[in-house]
Amino acid sequence: MTKPVPDFSFETAAIARGQSLVAGVDEVGRGPLAGPVTAAAVILDPDNIPEGLNDSKALSARKREALWDAIHDAATVSIAHATVEEIDEHNILRASHIAMERAVAGLSVQPDHLLIDGNQTPRGLTLSSETIVKGDARSLSISAASIVAKICRDRIMVDLAQHYPGYGWETNAGYPSKSHRLALQNLGVTPHHRRSFKPVHNILYQQKNVSD
Repeated sequence: MTKPVPDFSFETAAIARGQSLVAGVDEVGRGPLAGPVTAAAVILDPDNIPEGLNDSKALSARKREALWDAIHDAATVSIAHATVEEIDEHNILRASHIAMERAVAGLSVQPDHLLIDGNQTPRGLTLSSETIVKGDARSLSISAASIVAKICRDRIMVDLAQHYPGYGWETNAGYPSKSHRLALQNLGVTPHHRRSFKPVHNILYQQKNVSD
């Protein structure tokens, strides 16, 4: 059974309603133990849609990189983040919504309609919108946003890995891989770790008990 590929049908329906500027919105980085959560908002030009757009998870790293350039050349793009501190202060869901809100606010033109990946509309997004479960595999605009957000966040984690070697962030992007968990035990918690996430919290708690 072949996987369905995203199309432009959600966007076409909105355009038919008179909502000519449609932005796809997606975030990446809910699961990692370290680093920010990153969101992107992308308004595609219906007459110049890059070929090969798909859910970022379904694409090779090389294909994503090629599409990064194509999307930036052909579309209106905004990228935003919520910090580790914001993740710990609120929670990862709210922080991901904050990143989405910032990404939409950062667009150089205001969209008429938003296509939001998932099943919840961030409370700060008051524009016309609809949520689409598994939207990154169904809507080309959300696919484009997923690719942009993932590449941007991966690059951030590669950069952080230079400053905090040993955790493997250049390959695991902060996700809780076996090697990352082992490094947490052996090297301790960095300022970029999410203290509200259980594996990180548990290590801090162990260290506190030892020092007490």
